[in-house]
Amino acid sequence: MTDSPSTSASRAPAAAQALTLGRPRFKDPALARLADERGVAAAWQAALDQAPSHEPAQAAAGVDGDFAIALADGAGRGFLAVDRFAVHSLCWRVIDGRLHYAERADTLAALPPAAPLDPQALFDYLYFHVIPSPRTAFQGVWRLPPAHGAWFEDGRMTVAPYWTPRFEEAQRPAFEPLAAEFRQLVQQAVAARLDGGKPACFLSGGTDSSTVAGMIGRVAGRPAATYSIGFEAEGYDEMAYARIAARRFGTEHHEYYVTPEDLLRSIPAVAAHYDQPFGNSSALPAFYCAKMAREDGVTRLLAGDGGDELFGGNARYAKQRVFGWYDGVPAPLRAGLLEPLLQRTPLGALPLARKGRSYVEQARVPLPDRMQQYNLLLRLGLAQVFTPEFLARVDPADPLRQQQAVWQQAQGASPLNRMLAYDWRYTLAEADLPKVCGTTALAGVGVAFPFLDPALVDFSLRLPGDYKLKGLKLRWFFKEALRGFLPDEILAKKKQGFGLPFGVWANRQEGLKSFARDSLRSLGTRGIVRPAFIDELLERQLPSHPGYYGEMVWILLMLEQWLQTSGAAAR
Repeated sequence: MTDSPSTSASRAPAAAQALTLGRPRFKDPALARLADERGVAAAWQAALDQAPSHEPAQAAAGVDGDFAIALADGAGRGFLAVDRFAVHSLCWRVIDGRLHYAERADTLAALPPAAPLDPQALFDYLYFHVIPSPRTAFQGVWRLPPAHGAWFEDGRMTVAPYWTPRFEEAQRPAFEPLAAEFRQLVQQAVAARLDGGKPACFLSGGTDSSTVAGMIGRVAGRPAATYSIGFEAEGYDEMAYARIAARRFGTEHHEYYVTPEDLLRSIPAVAAHYDQPFGNSSALPAFYCAKMAREDGVTRLLAGDGGDELFGGNARYAKQRVFGWYDGVPAPLRAGLLEPLLQRTPLGALPLARKGRSYVEQARVPLPDRMQQYNLLLRLGLAQVFTPEFLARVDPADPLRQQQAVWQQAQGASPLNRMLAYDWRYTLAEADLPKVCGTTALAGVGVAFPFLDPALVDFSLRLPGDYKLKGLKLRWFFKEALRGFLPDEILAKKKQGFGLPFGVWANRQEGLKSFARDSLRSLGTRGIVRPAFIDELLERQLPSHPGYYGEMVWILLMLEQWLQTSGAAAR
């Protein structure tokens, strides 16, 4: 390890081939100067030289911001890293002992010999609605997980985390100083992410996007330009709340109502834009929002993603707390009375007791396993969905093992904080951020995430758990700290976002119905999903419960459209 930054390092010489993405911020002042004077790649090389020889991934521990970095030298060695939330993607593949890397998995899959599709990854997609890292859609092509670094030498890749969340909750803190600090951090995070162009943000009408919109007005010297999406479908449209926020902060407000015809035009393009199947159904609304902003001259949108996962805003946090109360019941009472009475006697079948029996059955399942009891794929039944031949090629238990491993990384944290850390991986890094980054890139506009500012993340790590979830009140601290700044109607509303009424539309609009039917029946010829299941889904389940079963139709449709438009199925 050297005493000062240098590019004549033993691990990554100055001649190294580099791929640098994003906006890394080097905490070491000497490295920050080196980045300014000689470029980001030189600073990364120096950071790698300073890292312990047995832990090269730690080169990324001293870097904030959103980034991806890959360095390789003439000796065949390589270093890779991505930021805490993998805002930027980085994939790798080893061919004949040589490391290849790229931002996109399909770029590496196309190298000779072409990489075939991975059946396990396709199973993961239908389980998660995305393909979580480190797997990609292609055999032998891997994606670096968030907050991980990797070192390649002698034909072997070693991947390790350089950061894992450590929750150290403040004991009995005073509310007002914390609230003032929080407001200041949010304001600074918003200011730091404006690019000098027209200040703009997504606006769903929720607490996060409304906060960003209001803070832009404070720091930019002019009101934000705000962009909102609506739907002509009962229960899905939140435009009224977006208008409340726009009026409160005097924003330059823009609205667009997405239609079924918009979906027909855009689904193939959005599906093909991703480097693997991607089933987050709010991607289409996000694309139209970003497209509207781009046509308005915006170069960078700020997004509110992260507030729920940092400060306890998802309804499942309260739901799982209710199940957690069962652990407080004395073990003799649970095992000697409640469980036998509700599960092994006719009493448990009575109408009033059935809820109690269901509660006990779910409460006995540990986290994170318990959260998968609502998984749509598992509820439908694997044998009902998949062909026997496809099931024989995959391990259905592997997704749960992946989740259990991530759950274990937040050792020592409370159940609530473990759920938050779990969602940082599966909700943010694997689903919501790729949705926003992918669709804004397709629309031709940049994006940044103020709530993922490292100072705000670190602040959330020391915030007491009962400030995030007070009893069953979601994101209590966040709302109380911004009371008076945000409109009361927005503080009181339930979370929704840009949810897409796809199932409702696919059940009513003939063009979309025909498109979905043709896509799913084409998928039924590929040996993955049983044609009989597709018929049942389209003919009986979707018409009876369009909001519920529409999600399964959507993820199957997006899989088929990706296979058709990407050409991956021919590999």
